[in-house]
Amino acid sequence: MHRYKPLKILLPYLWPKNNPKLRYYLVAALLFMIVAKVGTSLVPLAYKAIVDRLGGDQARLLAVPIGLILAYGLARVCASLFDELRNVMFIYVSQNATRLLGLRVFRQLHALSLRFHLERRTGGLSLSIERGTQAVSTVLSRVLFSIVPILFEISLVAAIMWRLLNIWFAVAIMATVGAYILFTITAVGWRTRFRRELNQANADASNKSLDSLLNYETVKYFGNEAFECQRFDSSRRLYERAAIKNQFSFTVLSIGQTAVISVGLVTMMAMAARGITQGTMTLGDFVLVNAYLLQLYQPLNFFGFIYAEIRQALIDMDNMFDLLTLEREIEDRPGAAPLRVTRGEVAFNAVGFGYDARRPILGNITFTIPAGKTVAVVGASGAGKSTLSRLLFRFYDVDAGAITVDGQDIRDVTQASLHRAIGIVPQDTVLFNDTLRYNIGYGNTDATFAEIERAARLAHIHDFIVSLPDGYETRVGERGLKLSGGEKQRVAIARTVLKNPAILVYDEATSALDTQTEREIQTHLREVSRDHTTLIIAHRLSTIVDADEILVLEDGAIAERGRHGELLAQNGRYAAMWQHQRREEQDQQTA
Repeated sequence: MHRYKPLKILLPYLWPKNNPKLRYYLVAALLFMIVAKVGTSLVPLAYKAIVDRLGGDQARLLAVPIGLILAYGLARVCASLFDELRNVMFIYVSQNATRLLGLRVFRQLHALSLRFHLERRTGGLSLSIERGTQAVSTVLSRVLFSIVPILFEISLVAAIMWRLLNIWFAVAIMATVGAYILFTITAVGWRTRFRRELNQANADASNKSLDSLLNYETVKYFGNEAFECQRFDSSRRLYERAAIKNQFSFTVLSIGQTAVISVGLVTMMAMAARGITQGTMTLGDFVLVNAYLLQLYQPLNFFGFIYAEIRQALIDMDNMFDLLTLEREIEDRPGAAPLRVTRGEVAFNAVGFGYDARRPILGNITFTIPAGKTVAVVGASGAGKSTLSRLLFRFYDVDAGAITVDGQDIRDVTQASLHRAIGIVPQDTVLFNDTLRYNIGYGNTDATFAEIERAARLAHIHDFIVSLPDGYETRVGERGLKLSGGEKQRVAIARTVLKNPAILVYDEATSALDTQTEREIQTHLREVSRDHTTLIIAHRLSTIVDADEILVLEDGAIAERGRHGELLAQNGRYAAMWQHQRREEQDQQTA
């Protein structure tokens, strides 16, 4: 992305067409900024007048210049007052822009495909968004109310000194400022690469720490605490080296800026002193020059920091806005209509698909799940079973053929309506780090507590929940770690019951559970599935003996199909799998 493209993206948020109130706030903030800078520029003029009045030969005969002293104080108060009023007005604009841009990126992330989220590191992604949203506020406030005011004040001071003294003072000021800005831009551009290295090292360290903590149990199981600490320390060492280089480059920048300003200060002070000795300037003029130089020194010195901050903010915004430029792999077609579920029949028609074009996963898969019936899919690991559920939910689009619901190609309907019609209970249920009430209620965010409780009863988890000290307000921990596998699966079932979809998908929903828990939950699943169109992706064959049809998937193709008894009678792949699992169960019982 072009360096200043983020600024173009920001402009519509800075001057929102549909919010005149915020535009009035922006105009008021700009007016307050102008008044504040004019007031600041008048302070040295009042100071000069006081010095000239008090430094003259007849000063002892004159009254104390109260009016000038009051004017001096008033100018300082006005400058500070209008600066604060400017900040109050602009906070509405900057925070609104930050909120809307953050929302836009967040919405984009949820619209990107599952492929993107499987390949992207969550820690680095979160860091990019956090920095990017902070950078939006930084750029808006710094450009409008730091850079622009500094340049305005410098121009105003140069004009005043040209008018009151001579053109050479104006030339000296503009030359100093020009040299300072040129050096700053060059030096900041040079040190940008060190800042990028620092960001990358920070993101890497953040990813490693987040990965390790999210997989806390795995780390413990394999006794790899020392290994994880070593990985984290390696990342922090990279960050340490990058931070040292970054600080060194900042020191070079700071010393150079001070040198440029000092040369300008010495030159102009010498010019003023010479004017006094030649009788062309008064002591008040000398004080005026000195006051303006000191007044400009602070914003000029601040300019380098501001410019560096803006450059860094643009980099951070660039990283965030890169997310906005990513193409959405799965999008609603123009004019896509909502899915109309009349019966709930699902059909896979000659479906072909591969995550990578060089490695097909499914080939010419055709089957139908009649409304209210249950179809189970079994097969070895890697046969493409879970891919069927992902294609039905439209996490990916098929490469060939079509998937239909009640005769409607799912690519021709809106994703939101399709997702509403399907409820999935996955093998690995991931819960939010919130309460049980929140996690069950996630199936329907508008549900009442009575509806949540009813769903929990249907999933046979209500009694367990009310036995807890905090009941439905019990927090489940990160990814639901405080619950057992069976408890998490029951929460997942309750969540799906609350959603009340027309189509149910169980993606190896009980394969990770022990036999006893699996049997209990299978009973609950049969209750929930009654009168629903259901697709079961199964590992254990004992869980799908009642299915209306069983498909045996092998190498991305349907090798066998039929009811449980029919497949056993065929004495083929399904029968072999059944006998193998029966022997395993018997061995386990014997052991």
